[in-house]
Amino acid sequence: MKTSTPSSSSSAAPPSFFQEVCDKVVTLDRAIRFVGIADADGKLVAVAERKGLKPLMTPEERAQYAITAATRQFTRLRWEYLLGKIGYASSYYAKLIRATIPIADENSRLYYVMLLSFDVEAGDKVHGIITKKILPIVNKNAAKFLRDAA
Repeated sequence: MKTSTPSSSSSAAPPSFFQEVCDKVVTLDRAIRFVGIADADGKLVAVAERKGLKPLMTPEERAQYAITAATRQFTRLRWEYLLGKIGYASSYYAKLIRATIPIADENSRLYYVMLLSFDVEAGDKVHGIITKKILPIVNKNAAKFLRDAA
Protein backbone atom coordinates (compact mmCIF):
# COMPACT_ATOMS: atom_id res chain seq x y z
CA MET A 1 0.00 0.00 0.00
CA LYS A 2 1.31 3.39 -0.98
CA THR A 3 0.51 6.16 1.47
CA SER A 4 1.18 9.83 1.71
CA THR A 5 -0.01 12.65 3.87
CA PRO A 6 -0.80 15.85 2.00
CA SER A 7 0.15 19.10 3.67
CA SER A 8 -1.34 19.25 7.13
CA SER A 9 -4.76 20.79 7.62
CA SER A 10 -5.93 23.27 10.21
CA SER A 11 -8.25 20.54 11.50
CA ALA A 12 -7.72 19.55 15.11
CA ALA A 13 -7.51 15.76 14.72
CA PRO A 14 -3.90 14.67 14.16
CA PRO A 15 -2.95 13.85 10.56
CA SER A 16 -1.77 10.41 11.71
CA PHE A 17 -5.36 9.52 12.65
CA PHE A 18 -6.57 10.33 9.12
CA GLN A 19 -3.68 8.41 7.61
CA GLU A 20 -4.36 5.41 9.84
CA VAL A 21 -7.98 5.36 8.69
CA CYS A 22 -6.99 5.59 5.01
CA ASP A 23 -4.34 2.88 5.42
CA LYS A 24 -6.87 0.57 7.08
CA VAL A 25 -9.68 1.16 4.59
CA VAL A 26 -7.52 0.64 1.49
CA THR A 27 -6.72 -2.90 2.68
CA LEU A 28 -10.32 -3.95 3.39
CA ASP A 29 -10.98 -5.25 -0.11
CA ARG A 30 -8.88 -5.85 -3.22
CA ALA A 31 -11.36 -3.80 -5.29
CA ILE A 32 -10.49 -0.61 -3.39
CA ARG A 33 -8.05 1.46 -5.45
CA PHE A 34 -7.84 4.70 -3.49
CA VAL A 35 -8.96 6.23 -0.19
CA GLY A 36 -8.65 9.87 0.72
CA ILE A 37 -10.01 12.12 3.42
CA ALA A 38 -10.66 15.77 2.65
CA ASP A 39 -11.77 18.49 5.02
CA ALA A 40 -14.98 20.46 4.42
CA ASP A 41 -13.09 22.83 2.12
CA GLY A 42 -11.95 19.90 -0.02
CA LYS A 43 -8.32 19.94 1.12
CA LEU A 44 -6.91 16.43 1.24
CA VAL A 45 -5.53 15.58 4.67
CA ALA A 46 -4.57 11.95 3.98
CA VAL A 47 -4.55 9.46 1.10
CA ALA A 48 -3.73 5.81 0.51
CA GLU A 49 -3.55 3.83 -2.72
CA ARG A 50 -3.56 0.11 -3.35
CA LYS A 51 -0.02 -1.22 -3.74
CA GLY A 52 1.04 -1.43 -7.37
CA LEU A 53 -1.79 0.81 -8.55
CA LYS A 54 -1.33 2.94 -11.64
CA PRO A 55 -3.42 6.04 -10.78
CA LEU A 56 -5.75 7.44 -13.42
CA MET A 57 -5.48 10.98 -12.04
CA THR A 58 -2.50 13.15 -11.22
CA PRO A 59 -2.15 14.51 -7.67
CA GLU A 60 -3.33 17.90 -8.97
CA GLU A 61 -6.43 16.39 -10.58
CA ARG A 62 -7.11 14.45 -7.39
CA ALA A 63 -6.90 17.67 -5.35
CA GLN A 64 -9.38 19.36 -7.72
CA TYR A 65 -11.69 16.36 -7.44
CA ALA A 66 -11.59 16.58 -3.64
CA ILE A 67 -12.73 20.21 -3.75
CA THR A 68 -15.65 19.43 -6.06
CA ALA A 69 -16.59 16.36 -3.99
CA ALA A 70 -16.77 18.45 -0.81
CA THR A 71 -18.92 21.01 -2.60
CA ARG A 72 -21.32 18.30 -3.79
CA GLN A 73 -21.58 16.95 -0.24
CA PHE A 74 -22.86 20.31 1.00
CA THR A 75 -25.61 20.12 -1.62
CA ARG A 76 -26.54 16.57 -0.65
CA LEU A 77 -26.56 17.32 3.08
CA ARG A 78 -28.97 20.16 2.45
CA TRP A 79 -31.69 17.61 1.68
CA GLU A 80 -31.13 15.29 4.65
CA TYR A 81 -33.93 16.87 6.66
CA LEU A 82 -36.35 15.71 3.97
CA LEU A 83 -34.76 12.51 2.67
CA GLY A 84 -32.92 11.14 5.70
CA LYS A 85 -29.24 10.70 6.51
CA ILE A 86 -27.01 10.07 3.51
CA GLY A 87 -24.72 7.06 3.84
CA TYR A 88 -22.69 7.55 0.67
CA ALA A 89 -22.95 8.65 -2.95
CA SER A 90 -21.37 6.87 -5.90
CA SER A 91 -20.68 7.36 -9.59
CA TYR A 92 -19.92 4.68 -12.16
CA TYR A 93 -17.37 5.66 -14.77
CA ALA A 94 -16.07 3.53 -17.63
CA LYS A 95 -12.68 3.11 -15.90
CA LEU A 96 -13.60 3.09 -12.18
CA ILE A 97 -16.29 3.56 -9.58
CA ARG A 98 -16.04 6.55 -7.24
CA ALA A 99 -17.82 7.03 -3.95
CA THR A 100 -17.94 9.70 -1.29
CA ILE A 101 -18.92 9.34 2.34
CA PRO A 102 -19.81 12.52 4.21
CA ILE A 103 -18.53 12.78 7.77
CA ALA A 104 -20.97 15.18 9.37
CA ASP A 105 -22.47 15.87 12.77
CA GLU A 106 -26.10 15.29 13.84
CA ASN A 107 -26.99 18.73 12.45
CA SER A 108 -25.66 17.79 8.99
CA ARG A 109 -22.62 20.05 9.37
CA LEU A 110 -19.93 18.64 7.11
CA TYR A 111 -16.49 18.14 8.64
CA TYR A 112 -14.79 15.71 6.26
CA VAL A 113 -15.44 13.69 3.13
CA MET A 114 -14.01 10.24 2.54
CA LEU A 115 -13.18 9.77 -1.14
CA LEU A 116 -13.02 6.26 -2.53
CA SER A 117 -12.37 4.64 -5.87
CA PHE A 118 -12.95 1.03 -6.83
CA ASP A 119 -12.09 -1.19 -9.77
CA VAL A 120 -14.94 -1.01 -12.26
CA GLU A 121 -15.07 -4.82 -12.27
CA ALA A 122 -16.32 -4.68 -8.67
CA GLY A 123 -19.67 -3.45 -10.02
CA ASP A 124 -22.56 -4.29 -7.74
CA LYS A 125 -20.21 -5.47 -4.96
CA VAL A 126 -19.26 -1.86 -4.20
CA HIS A 127 -22.45 -1.25 -2.19
CA GLY A 128 -21.64 -4.18 0.09
CA ILE A 129 -18.00 -3.16 0.47
CA ILE A 130 -19.05 0.32 1.52
CA THR A 131 -21.94 -0.65 3.81
CA LYS A 132 -20.39 -3.72 5.43
CA LYS A 133 -16.68 -2.84 5.57
CA ILE A 134 -16.10 0.91 5.25
CA LEU A 135 -19.09 2.59 6.91
CA PRO A 136 -18.60 0.61 10.14
CA ILE A 137 -15.07 2.06 10.41
CA VAL A 138 -16.28 5.58 9.67
CA ASN A 139 -19.13 5.25 12.17
CA LYS A 140 -16.88 3.72 14.84
CA ASN A 141 -14.51 6.69 14.51
CA ALA A 142 -17.15 9.40 14.07
CA ALA A 143 -16.55 10.92 17.49
CA LYS A 144 -12.81 11.13 16.81
CA PHE A 145 -13.43 12.77 13.43
CA LEU A 146 -15.77 15.34 14.96
CA ARG A 147 -14.47 15.77 18.53
CA ASP A 148 -11.98 18.55 17.99
CA ALA A 149 -12.85 19.63 14.47
CA ALA A 150 -15.27 22.35 15.53
